[in-house]
Amino acid sequence: MRQKPKILNIKTIARTRMFHIEKMDIEFHNGQRREYERLNPPGNGSVLVVPMLDAQTVLMIYEYSGGTDKYELALTKGRIDAGETPLEAANREIIEEIGYGAQQLSFVKTLTIAPGYQSNFTHIILAQDLYSASAKGDEPEPLKVVEHKLSTLETLVYNEDLTEARSIAALYMVREIIKNQR
Repeated sequence: MRQKPKILNIKTIARTRMFHIEKMDIEFHNGQRREYERLNPPGNGSVLVVPMLDAQTVLMIYEYSGGTDKYELALTKGRIDAGETPLEAANREIIEEIGYGAQQLSFVKTLTIAPGYQSNFTHIILAQDLYSASAKGDEPEPLKVVEHKLSTLETLVYNEDLTEARSIAALYMVREIIKNQR
């Protein structure tokens, strides 16, 4: 196992409501020094939920994405609020976004996005045994909920509206989990 570099200093470069940009002065075991910059978002991470209506049907949403300036097809996701566990956050998010809660929530895996310069963690959660439920969320408009079959995953991942890597990875992971549940 490699020895982790030593962090000599961390300084905030900029902070917004959603982003915290830090400069890190790093010294490696061999004496080399480098300056890194990273996004270090506030909060407790986020969840991305794979809500299964039945053993083959996943519920997805169309939601406007400012980064791509288009409506993206994705799985339900959101921040983990203070005092919430990832499973509690996952259930709250699906209730707010798709109108279902889950009797069974299972942790799948924690993913990172561009770990070379971002420190955010996304917990993938499988939601099964769904029931109708609703609550007001923070979305500026109602989300369009659509059903997709896991049996068509090989075609679905090439849908031009499905570009988010976390959603694609989560769908493949859950497909394997559900295969093994049978």
